[in-house]
Amino acid sequence: MTTEPLPLDGITVVAVEQAVSAPFATRQLADLGARVIKVERPDGGDFARGYDTAAHGLASHFVWANRGKESIALDLKDPRGREVLHGLLAGADVFVQNLAQGAAARLGLDSAALCARYPRLVAVDVSGYGPEGPYAHKRAYDMLVQCEAGLVSVTGTPEQPVKAGIPAADIAAAMYAFSGVLAALLRRGVTGRGGRVEVSMLDALAEWMGHPLHHTMHGGEQPVRTGLAHAVIAPYDAYATADGDRVLLSVQNDREWRRLAQQVLERPELADDPGYATNTARTGNREKTDAVVAEALGRLDADEAIGRLEAAGIACARLNSVAQLAGHPQLAARDRWREVGSPVGPLRALLPPIGLPGGAAPHMGAVPALGEHTDDLLHALGMAGARISELRRDGVIA
Repeated sequence: MTTEPLPLDGITVVAVEQAVSAPFATRQLADLGARVIKVERPDGGDFARGYDTAAHGLASHFVWANRGKESIALDLKDPRGREVLHGLLAGADVFVQNLAQGAAARLGLDSAALCARYPRLVAVDVSGYGPEGPYAHKRAYDMLVQCEAGLVSVTGTPEQPVKAGIPAADIAAAMYAFSGVLAALLRRGVTGRGGRVEVSMLDALAEWMGHPLHHTMHGGEQPVRTGLAHAVIAPYDAYATADGDRVLLSVQNDREWRRLAQQVLERPELADDPGYATNTARTGNREKTDAVVAEALGRLDADEAIGRLEAAGIACARLNSVAQLAGHPQLAARDRWREVGSPVGPLRALLPPIGLPGGAAPHMGAVPALGEHTDDLLHALGMAGARISELRRDGVIA
């Protein structure tokens, strides 16, 4: 049986990118078979390379967002560096950049300029707040955009707002940039022309805030912060078990409450007790409801608690640590782990979430060293060795 090729096989992406939003978007394209050429500064490259050294000496953000790419180190402030970049763009299908607002335009690399020069090019601008408006030139880091978008106001406990523990604004922008590229390539297949794609971190995360936003705008009040609890459902929270773990459960209707009371809490009298029998009663009586559930689960270890809850048909989960996620039995059972190459040797990595059964395996190439592919790419553009040596001597490449 013939294996279908990866859907982006034959597509070339050039990315002047840094941090998380654009790199994570282009990594999705690489996973689907695109050739991604990552353009980095000669003096250190993508600054995410220096965030930490947790991945056996490499930065964990960089390892996560940059596998499967080719790295060329170019000084784009030097006209000779820009000349090389345009040589790459002449054969590219997609260009992605997330430089500080205005920087791409100063270099002639904004999407409008590039689409005028290369009509088939899909040119993507990823920014913090968009190209115009009072916030256009405001610095936009993930935590700051989480705050501006109101995410932090609905995350945390009643006493303390907290940011998401992952770069939610970066990831939101990345995924809209990724899907925007796919849409623009589909359109190009019909019209023969590429075009501009604009994504801002604020726009992306504001979209993800849709439920609390619509709830508040259309007559409701802002949802309160409830930690792991639910504002209008009870019991719906994490409860400590006898072995020091925490188990979450969610009772979605009164039938489930009766099963919980009878089979898990071993308090059958609470099934029809007016103080607990309806969700309205339980949420109005939340402290007592939680206390009853906590007392019962506190006598069980986590495995016993999960077993009883599942036997009763109650939705439940473990409050896992990141280390427990790395060893999650479901990921192992579904063979979701692979190894990717890197400058420090093989590293574990998860398969991409998009599955294409019957097709070629995702492209999970190595994490590149800074400038690892500079010479190969320049030779492919027809540049002689003496010219490459001259550019390296002058600091235009690395």
